[in-house]
Amino acid sequence: MRYGRVGTVRRARNAEYTGYVGHMGYTGRGAGRRGVLAAVVLAGCGALLAAGCSPEGGPGARPGGSPPGTASPGSGSPGASASASAGASASPEAAAPPAKGAVTVTGEVAKGLESPWGVVPLPGGDLLVASRDKGTISRVAVGSGAVTQIGKVPGVAPGGEGGLLGLALSPSFASDRLVYAYFTTESDNRIARMRYDEQRPAGQQLGAPDTVFRGIPKGLIHNGGRIAFGPDKMLYAGTGETGETGLAQDKKSLGGKILRMTPDGDPVHGNPEADSVVYSYGHRNVQGLAWDKDKRLWAAEFGQHTWDELNLIEPGANYGWPEAEGKAGRPGFRDPVAVWKTDEASPSGIAWAEGSVWMAGLKGNRLWRIPLAGTVPVAEPEAFLEGKYGRLRTVVALGGDKLLLVTSETDGRGSPEAGDDRILTLTVR
Repeated sequence: MRYGRVGTVRRARNAEYTGYVGHMGYTGRGAGRRGVLAAVVLAGCGALLAAGCSPEGGPGARPGGSPPGTASPGSGSPGASASASAGASASPEAAAPPAKGAVTVTGEVAKGLESPWGVVPLPGGDLLVASRDKGTISRVAVGSGAVTQIGKVPGVAPGGEGGLLGLALSPSFASDRLVYAYFTTESDNRIARMRYDEQRPAGQQLGAPDTVFRGIPKGLIHNGGRIAFGPDKMLYAGTGETGETGLAQDKKSLGGKILRMTPDGDPVHGNPEADSVVYSYGHRNVQGLAWDKDKRLWAAEFGQHTWDELNLIEPGANYGWPEAEGKAGRPGFRDPVAVWKTDEASPSGIAWAEGSVWMAGLKGNRLWRIPLAGTVPVAEPEAFLEGKYGRLRTVVALGGDKLLLVTSETDGRGSPEAGDDRILTLTVR
């Protein structure tokens, strides 16, 4: 088990409830919101979900080394890495997606969920879903929509934005049956893994948590919480600075960072600094992580009063917070690839599909499409589903043009209606 530095619990400023000058405040839904879907259109969904399981690395994966798609941090400065990525993006192989996209809601996998946050597909097509406020993990049968609790995660202490957050499956899930979870306790945010035994009775199918990493700062706000295994089979985690803005620039703190570690919670050889899991810093609150087809890492994060961001992540790079927000153009800080006004986005989960990053907006109540030729946007971000389903929390790529989209109306900041929260299936281009 790896120990990190524990941050200060922020109690004075409950900003996500009151809003950062309206950011992430309570919002109603637009008049055009669709009603409850009457039919579930899930033909072939099981096979697609199976294809969208936890990444297995594939050809070119380099466990324990520098991540595919990036320059080795030991080979030069973050600026050199950016140049390498920019060169790759200009190659003829980087075919651009169309400037205009499309989204079709094809079905409803589940409804009536309480504070859903992390979602992962299982082999065979069913889903595991974390409830932030209940601290439970449930299995959703995609064919029937039945929701069965498989267990409660011990030690979860929900409050504010904290609770049971991201989920990920072990890269060796087929053999080890390990489910990873990022969650808030009374003292910190941490990552633990639990064995999932489907042969045990419902509600008792999770083994005792094995804490692989602890000491991430916690607060009522800005707990981060997204975790994912990358193409290199290493575990990545997005964290927040808990409202203590100085943590983001403090490399000795785990707050306001993207972390990269082995499945056992140890620093990875090839990380920017030896014996450190810190992969990038200067972040405010990272809740979205995704890799494109060339294995480049993208992250979405909340701004404060002005700009939300989509960032291309390079090892060792400084993304500026709290000294810079949005495209500041200041030496030493990495500018985002795309920005939004905070009432249009408040981004949480992201996924890559069909040449674009797809980003869920909480306060924005919409799904954003950012079409990319390599690392360069080919058009302005495009919004879909605005106001139709309320707050949107998580996006999951299922392979090809299929996505899952998770709503977040029951998180204490929405206006829940009958049937909320939901998991929807989408076809996109």
